Amino acid sequence: MTLRLLSLVLFSVSLSAVAQLLLKVGVERAGAATAASEAAPIVQRISDMLFSPFVLFGLMTYAFGTLVWLFVLAKAPLSVAYPFVGAGFILTALMGALILGEQLSLLRVSGILLIAIGCTCVARSV
Repeated sequence: MTLRLLSLVLFSVSLSAVAQLLLKVGVERAGAATAASEAAPIVQRISDMLFSPFVLFGLMTYAFGTLVWLFVLAKAPLSVAYPFVGAGFILTALMGALILGEQLSLLRVSGILLIAIGCTCVARSV
């Protein structure tokens, strides 16, 4: 795998992780806005979530990441590219901890390290 292609893989995976963060923030903020009115109909709650600026930007980020991923799939073997999706789990967990203050237990950190080792093995196998 060339450095350019590896960069595109990591960029696509990073976009996916950022999209997850945006979606999480968007639905939490929309939920907080409608929580004051527990009687709000479910349709209103769903609408609030879907039209949250963070959710909309998250969906656009996913769409752009998907376009980058399609380019990657056109150039790299699936068996090489797809394991890097695991890097998205790592980035998402780290952003959740650093930005949202989510807790990372020892077991979760161990799992993240195993994923990182697996991604490294795949990258070096090419």
